[in-house]
Amino acid sequence: MQRFLAALIVVVTMPLSAFAEDQRLSDLLESLRTRQDLTPLKSVVIARDGQIVAEQGYRGHRTSESANIKSASKSIISAMVGIAISKGLLEGPDQKIAPILRADLPDNPDPRLSEITIGNLLSMQAGLGRMSGPNYGRWVSSRNWVRFALAQPFDDEPGGQMLYSTASTHLLSAILTKVGGKSTLALARDWFEPVQGFRIGAWERDPQGIYLGGNQMAMSARSLLAFGELYRNGGKTADGMQVVPADWITQSWQQRTNSRFSGDGYGYGWFERQIGGETVHFAWGYGGQMLYIIPSLNLTVAMTSAESGPSARNGYRDALHNVLGEIIQAARLS
Repeated sequence: MQRFLAALIVVVTMPLSAFAEDQRLSDLLESLRTRQDLTPLKSVVIARDGQIVAEQGYRGHRTSESANIKSASKSIISAMVGIAISKGLLEGPDQKIAPILRADLPDNPDPRLSEITIGNLLSMQAGLGRMSGPNYGRWVSSRNWVRFALAQPFDDEPGGQMLYSTASTHLLSAILTKVGGKSTLALARDWFEPVQGFRIGAWERDPQGIYLGGNQMAMSARSLLAFGELYRNGGKTADGMQVVPADWITQSWQQRTNSRFSGDGYGYGWFERQIGGETVHFAWGYGGQMLYIIPSLNLTVAMTSAESGPSARNGYRDALHNVLGEIIQAARLS
């Protein structure tokens, strides 16, 4: 009789505990509606142990609608590089890029171009002049984005300081296109096809038809979450299919440099910092497009925001980090 009662208590209390956690998180997301510091926020979706436990859209938006995830797409490009390596299409992060992009090298190239590796592009340590921020417009106005990026003067040696540049991930998109024999979008659709809920919508291309590596990619918050769940689960789908190699995730999350703007660590397309007392790996896009993975709590959080304004200089990114801290605190109470 005692065993029966003990088993009954477990059966009854476990769902109640889970319900209480879901309710706390749902209440928290509902409370964000009136926060003046979160006016650009469009949607938030939270998954715990592989299940969506709370989600909310704001000001008429939904977690299922497409948003321009901006530079959060750099983490997807990183995943594709890892998959390409596992398929033998690329040798590894130490592979030099010049032989692959030989046709687009400038006349009389700087000898340092021959030293840039796949890993340098992933960690933003190529050394080439940045094609983000004030230089982005003139780069995307050029006739050939790959050649324009490779023709830039060096601001540092390959492997030196972090020089955040969307041109670096666009060069990776060009490399994937060459070695994969298909567009980057076609490769993504093939390689991520087993990932339930993952979908890339509209995606900008350069004048040569190469999809813009690391920007101007449309995904919903739910789709971004599905990608995050893949990483949280060691590169496996919910039914156990290995899509991204587990060792690539470990390499990608290894800190290789630091952002001079935020001080956050940076690996292969992923930032890292402590939030709410936990180690958080995150993708970050202009305007506040966020994907957070907290392995210690089996927690994944995706957020989308209006992409019309910056998120770092005005403190909005920090406000989103603070929201994640509140989510972590609520999750800990379970």
